[in-house]
Amino acid sequence: MVCYCPMDICIKMRTTCLSPAVHKMVCQLGFEIKDNIEIINIVDKDNQVCWDAICSKVYHASSGTGLDYAESVRQLGPLCETAYLYFLSLPNEKFEEAFREYFHWTNNKELFLSVPTVLKSMDGTKISLLLMKMTSCLERALGDVYVTVGKDCPFLLRDLVSSEELATIFGKSVMDVLRIFIGSPESLNLRNILWHGFASPHEIPPKYCSMLLLFTGGLGQILQANNSGTLLVHRPYFVFNSAEELQVFPDLDEEVLSLSEKLVEESKFVLANMIPYWKEAITAFKQLRYADCAILILPQLESGLRLIFTTVNNCPDRMLTAESNTLYTTFDEILAKHLNNSSDNKVPNALGEPAMEFLWDVLNHQEGPRVRDHLSHGEIQLCDLPRGIANDLLGFSIVLLYKYCNHNTGKEAAILCPLIDALGSYRSRFHPVALLQKQVLQCMTSLQKWFLLPSPCVGHTSTTDGMSGFNNEEWDLQTDKWFTFMEEHCSKHFSNLYCHRSVMEVVSILRRVTAKCHLASNNIISTLKLRHEQWENKTLRSRQRQNYIRLLSSTKTLSLVIRLILTLIIVDLHNISSKMPSEYQKYLKHLKFILQYAENVSTYTNQDKNQWDEAMQLTSKIIMKIRMFFEASNLNER
Repeated sequence: MVCYCPMDICIKMRTTCLSPAVHKMVCQLGFEIKDNIEIINIVDKDNQVCWDAICSKVYHASSGTGLDYAESVRQLGPLCETAYLYFLSLPNEKFEEAFREYFHWTNNKELFLSVPTVLKSMDGTKISLLLMKMTSCLERALGDVYVTVGKDCPFLLRDLVSSEELATIFGKSVMDVLRIFIGSPESLNLRNILWHGFASPHEIPPKYCSMLLLFTGGLGQILQANNSGTLLVHRPYFVFNSAEELQVFPDLDEEVLSLSEKLVEESKFVLANMIPYWKEAITAFKQLRYADCAILILPQLESGLRLIFTTVNNCPDRMLTAESNTLYTTFDEILAKHLNNSSDNKVPNALGEPAMEFLWDVLNHQEGPRVRDHLSHGEIQLCDLPRGIANDLLGFSIVLLYKYCNHNTGKEAAILCPLIDALGSYRSRFHPVALLQKQVLQCMTSLQKWFLLPSPCVGHTSTTDGMSGFNNEEWDLQTDKWFTFMEEHCSKHFSNLYCHRSVMEVVSILRRVTAKCHLASNNIISTLKLRHEQWENKTLRSRQRQNYIRLLSSTKTLSLVIRLILTLIIVDLHNISSKMPSEYQKYLKHLKFILQYAENVSTYTNQDKNQWDEAMQLTSKIIMKIRMFFEASNLNER
C-alpha cells in the first residue's frame, strides 16, 4: 500500500477565487442599473427575440476599437433580469411550445428546454452545472454553423465568436452581444471561469444563464429565417474508444462514496466555497449521471491542484482569475515542468510520478481521452460518457481528498486502500513511449500467428500442420525465449514524464517502424491464409503456385529480421536519452534507413504486390546496414 502523508496547505481562507476586476464584472456591474424593462421589448408577441433592442445596449470602446465590456454588461443587466423573471414565470409547457423549434440547431434541444426548470430550483450548483453544459454545447453548435462557410473551425471559443464567418451568418452586432458573455477574458467570460474552477455556485447570477438561453433561441431563429437551421449538418461526436484502457480504479461502491462525502468536508484539497460542487458530483455519480459527475469534478480537480501549485511554489495570488493581459493558472501550468520564470515546478514532487502520469494520460496526451478538452468544447454526446471515465476521475479525486486530510483513521485507510494502491502502481498508458511498447506487443502477437498457420506439402517438406521452416524444436525453443524476453522488456517502466524533444523524435520514428512491421506481418498472414486455401482447392495458377512457394521460403528470414528490428526498438528505448548529440544524429539517420525498409516491405508483402524476391533483396541490404552501424558504434566506443 502507498502511504500518503498530508501536506499542510497554508493559504488564507478565500471567499472567492475571482480577482477584484473579474468579481466586479460578474457579480456587480450587471446590477447597478435598476430599470424595469417589459419582456415585450426583448421578446415580441410572436416569441421572436428582439435583437435590435439587445444590440443597442452594446457599447464600444472610446478608442473606436473593440468593445467596452464593462459598460455593456452594466447596460445589459436589466435586460438579463427581465429575461430571468420571464422564464421563471412562464409555465414549462408554454416555454416548450414557444421555443422548442428554435433549439433544434444545437443538436441538444432537450438540454436547453430543461433550463427553466433548473432556474426555478434556485440551486446555484445546478445552475452552474447547467451553464457549463450550455456553453460547451453552444460552442459545438456554433462550430457546426462555422464549417458551413469556413474550413477549419477555431479551437478557442473566443476566436470562434469573433470570426468573420459567424458574423456573416448571424450579423456582427449579434455576435458582439455573445462575446460579452462568453467571448473574451475581458468579458463576463462565463464559460472559462466555470470550466477552470474559479467561480463558486453563489457567484454566477442566474439571470446570465437566462440570457444565454434567450440568445441560443434567438440564434436559432436567425438560422431558421435564413433557411439554414434545418439544413445544418452536425459534426460527429468524439467516441471514447480508449475508455476501457483507462479503467484504473476499482468500481466506487457505496462505502467509498459515503466516505468521500465526509472527506470533502475535511480535506484541505477543497476550498470551502466549492464544497457544493463536490457533493453534487458525488450525487451525480450515484444517480448514474456520469457526464454531470465529470463536468463537476474536472473544474474542482483543477481548483484543488491549483491550490497545491500555489502553495508548493509559493505564489498564492495565482489562485485568482488573472486579469485580461495574463493567462489563468490552468492545468497546463499546473502540470508543466517549469514555472514562467523557468524555475522548477514543485507540483510533480508533491503529487508523485504515478499521479502526474495519470493526469497527463487523462488530460493531455494526444492519443489519450483528453476528457476535459472534449467535454468543455461540446465534442461528447453527454448521455454517452462511459461510467469508467467518471469512475476514474472521481476515484483519483478521492485519493487526493484523503491525502490532504490531517486526521485519517485506520478504517478510512482500509476502505480506500484499493484506490490508493491503484494510483500508486499507475504507469502511463497514452504517453508515446507507452504506446510504442504496446505497438511492439501487438506486432509480436501478429508474428506468433505465423507459427500456427497451415502450409502445404512443398518439395521434401512433409508437414501439413505447421508452416514450412518453423517446425523444428530448436527454432521453437529460441522463439519462445525471444517472446518471453520481449514481453518482460515491454512491461518495464520507462520514466517518461517530460521526455526531451530528441527522445520524442526518436519514439515517433520507432512507432512508424513498428506500425509498418505490423502491417507487413498482417499482410503475410492474410496472404498465407488465402494461398493455402487456394492451394488446397487447387485454384492456383502455375505462376501463383511458384509465388506461394517463394513466400513460404521467405518467411523464416522475414520473421527473423522483423524480430531483430523489434528487439532493437525495445533495447534502444532505454538508451535514447544517454546518446551524445553526435551519436544522436547518426542514430536518427540509421533509424530512417530501417523505417524505409519497413515501409517498402509492407508494400511488397501486400496481396496486390506479392513481390517476395524484392522483399528478400531489401532484407539482405538492411541486415548489412544494421551490422555496419553497430560495428561502427563499437569502434567509436573504443
